[in-house]
Amino acid sequence: MSGEFRRYICGVKMDYKDTLNLPRTSFPMKGNLAKKEPEIQGRWEEMRLYERILEKGAGNPVYILHDGPPYANGDIHVGTAYNKILKDMIVKYKTMRGFRVPYVPGWDCHGQPIEHEVTKRLGPHSEVGKVELRRMCREYALKFVERQAEQFQRLGVFGDFDDPYLTLRPEYEATNVEVFARLYADGRIYRGSKPIHWCTNCVTALAEAEIEYEDKESYSIYVRFPLIDEFPPLTQSGKPVVVLIWTTTPWTLPANVAIALSDRLPYVGVETSDEILVMAEPLVDRVMEELGISAFTLTGTFTGQDMEGLNCRHPWADWDSVIVLANYVTLEQGTGCVHTAPGHGQEDYLTGLEYDLASPMPVDDLGYFTELAGPFAGLSLTEANPRIIEDLAERGLLMASGTVTHQYPHCWRCKQPVVFRATPQWFIALDSSEVGDPLRAGAMKAVGEVEWIPDWTINRIGSMVENRPDWCISRQRAWGVPLPILYCSACGRELVTPETLEAVRTMVASEGADSWFEKDPSEFLPAGTSCPDCGGSSFEKEEDIVDVWFESGISHLAVLRNRDDLRWPADLYVEGSDQHRGWFQSSLLLSVGFTGKPPYGAVLTHGFTVDGAGRKMSKSLGNAIDPREVYNRSGADILRLWTASTDYSGDMPVSEEILSRVTEAYRRIRNTLRFLLGNTYDFDPGTDAVPYEQMEEIDRWMLSRLQGLISRVSELMERWLFHQAVQALHLFCTVDLSSLYLDILKDRLYTFAGSSRQRRSAQTALHRILVDLTAMIAPVLAHTAEEALWSMPDGVRPGESVHLLGWPLYDESLVDGGLDAKWEKLLAIREEVYRKLEDARQQALLGTSLEALVTLYAGADDLGLLQEMDGDLPALFIVSQVQVLDISEFAGERTSEGPVEVVVERTGGAKCQRCWNYSPAVGADSEHPDICDRCVRALGEGGG
Repeated sequence: MSGEFRRYICGVKMDYKDTLNLPRTSFPMKGNLAKKEPEIQGRWEEMRLYERILEKGAGNPVYILHDGPPYANGDIHVGTAYNKILKDMIVKYKTMRGFRVPYVPGWDCHGQPIEHEVTKRLGPHSEVGKVELRRMCREYALKFVERQAEQFQRLGVFGDFDDPYLTLRPEYEATNVEVFARLYADGRIYRGSKPIHWCTNCVTALAEAEIEYEDKESYSIYVRFPLIDEFPPLTQSGKPVVVLIWTTTPWTLPANVAIALSDRLPYVGVETSDEILVMAEPLVDRVMEELGISAFTLTGTFTGQDMEGLNCRHPWADWDSVIVLANYVTLEQGTGCVHTAPGHGQEDYLTGLEYDLASPMPVDDLGYFTELAGPFAGLSLTEANPRIIEDLAERGLLMASGTVTHQYPHCWRCKQPVVFRATPQWFIALDSSEVGDPLRAGAMKAVGEVEWIPDWTINRIGSMVENRPDWCISRQRAWGVPLPILYCSACGRELVTPETLEAVRTMVASEGADSWFEKDPSEFLPAGTSCPDCGGSSFEKEEDIVDVWFESGISHLAVLRNRDDLRWPADLYVEGSDQHRGWFQSSLLLSVGFTGKPPYGAVLTHGFTVDGAGRKMSKSLGNAIDPREVYNRSGADILRLWTASTDYSGDMPVSEEILSRVTEAYRRIRNTLRFLLGNTYDFDPGTDAVPYEQMEEIDRWMLSRLQGLISRVSELMERWLFHQAVQALHLFCTVDLSSLYLDILKDRLYTFAGSSRQRRSAQTALHRILVDLTAMIAPVLAHTAEEALWSMPDGVRPGESVHLLGWPLYDESLVDGGLDAKWEKLLAIREEVYRKLEDARQQALLGTSLEALVTLYAGADDLGLLQEMDGDLPALFIVSQVQVLDISEFAGERTSEGPVEVVVERTGGAKCQRCWNYSPAVGADSEHPDICDRCVRALGEGGG
């Protein structure tokens, strides 16, 4: 309706366009978000919006979403952007639902990632001391805290970015000491030498949460261990008897002290021409095939118990390898005879404890063999593997050698394979305690008290807590919170008492953790402190720091307890699925150990970001999406809409193609808002609203539909099903509004008198839809919703910011089930009309639908409905004329698919130059010969 509309008065041609109520709005069709969003954020900052939101919520129920701290190491990536946007949508939604939702962002500022980057920049030959290195790490971390804070806020994230929580702050660091003290007093912390994941590249112990499993090609070897004790069922034959083992870690053989057999499997001697091989009977065929031996016979079976305690000769050491029993021996691989080195494996370690076995450790911190490894001393583990295999072959102990590709633990930071290595470390015991239930039992009970979202993730966290070993909490690094432990300089006895721990906590709370590295123990220990064993008064400090997962795991205690506007426990944690091994679990364990309760009421887990083909994002693959590039090019609301549109229960794909589709969906929503704004420019609900009972039926029906949308979206948001909520909103904009209701309304909105009841009725509905729709998209399209609100006329705008509004409430008084059923029928008929109109276009009978006369032939069930709606049908079908007849008057052959027969003809009359409808009345008015009688009346009523 943007063409010229003209009339003639006394021979003077006049433009009818000025008499129409055409849309007016400052809300542009093109968002230009990259430029507009920073302007909106600047205004938010000027009006102190985040503070205003909290002030408005004073006295309301509090809802706490506790932020999991990302590493202050590098710029944000698409995964961290997704996580922060997801949290922000929850905060904004809960705020609009009437909760006070303070959001305190946090950063993990300690640990190996930051120290690694700083030391890498220093170079391999740097001799910087710990104190100076810590200073440099602090500067590095704070730089990225500032950068990431700016980047998160550019995404439209609200929070207390002026005062975030940082793990390097003294009060936070002191909480580590406080929690350590409680757990130590309860007997949950101990020092022991047991196998742990050890990274020889990063030179530190690793927790389960710091391990990634990747494919690795390893050696696969079968090794003879000659039996040196008599075992009559086999040795009486006179042939050598060997116990055959299989391993993928030849480098662990120097530490072998035992061979484990099952106490449940049958064993047998496999007699070849030269020897008798001991192995599990069910594995004989597979093993012998791999060895390439076809000529063999079997002895009678015997049990593992029969061989328990017998000794085999070690390949190199001066100790024997004893046969023991273990329940972890299976038939999945190998021979059923398992090489056992207590210093190199958790199960081996437990077997060693049961049998009081030695635990030699011939590998140093850097992954080199010590003198204990005999002929391999000085070799790295990588160098030693082929040398060990070669030596075994020379000694006649190697039966077969090959390679196998299998899942193997790698360091999460340097991505290199790790080793299992027994070293003195500090551990949190999971299955023993001097006070209360063991930590594992308490944690498993707490798991059942928490809501896990999606619900199946309870199995993931449950299995990880149930199966994890004791938690190694010591790390051989410089940048972190120290383990608050002292050792007597004279006798080496550890000194950990309530008095020493409180002295350390007080010092750290006042001066920060740097003070531990800067001060002598005499400067902070209570006067008169002495060793309980030898009475010595000189002490040395523990060099190790606390595991960063311990540090982040106490965040709920360090943050939620110590801020006046927060409370403990949190209502919700939201992180990626890897945090079942990490932050979710460490927080749970430490909370149960410290308080006996879980730190959260619910945990929402999302997947990982992947490319459009489902591949992990990688710079080397060239498939990484940089969120900064996206918001600088297309706007943060595109990233926010992608986040909300993606099902977080699995991995979340993102690519330029996917973002392009998201952008198209955004345009549809934006254009809907623009239409609503443009057609309510002259509407004041205080003076112009039409009472509900006087509204046009289609307007009342759409308000009823709106209530269904509010109900549906509210329910989905409460269940955190954002992608379904966004889908419902998008469908409402594109289907209910743009393709149906708004299309039907154009004629009434543009051509009826500006203040007519019919137009005001439409505007009453449109304004209600505009306000409610803008509010419902606000948690997702934070900037666009704000721009839409600010584009509403002065005096009509419902608030200063969309983020200060409440969530739309379901209004049952506007729900009309009868209207819904009635309009469902009318829309079905409309579909049939549209099909016939399209057929007429294809046959060149019509150009536009306004050239049509539609005749509806209906039976008794539909005839009354159509006759009742007769005056509204032209607008519903967007045609110029409709006539309704009884089906009995139809003489032709039925072609319509529904119960109503539809006939389309070209209408008579001339085209009105104002409304473009065709009418016989055009030309009837001498003053306005170019327009229809309806438009003449509209002009008389003040049209335009």
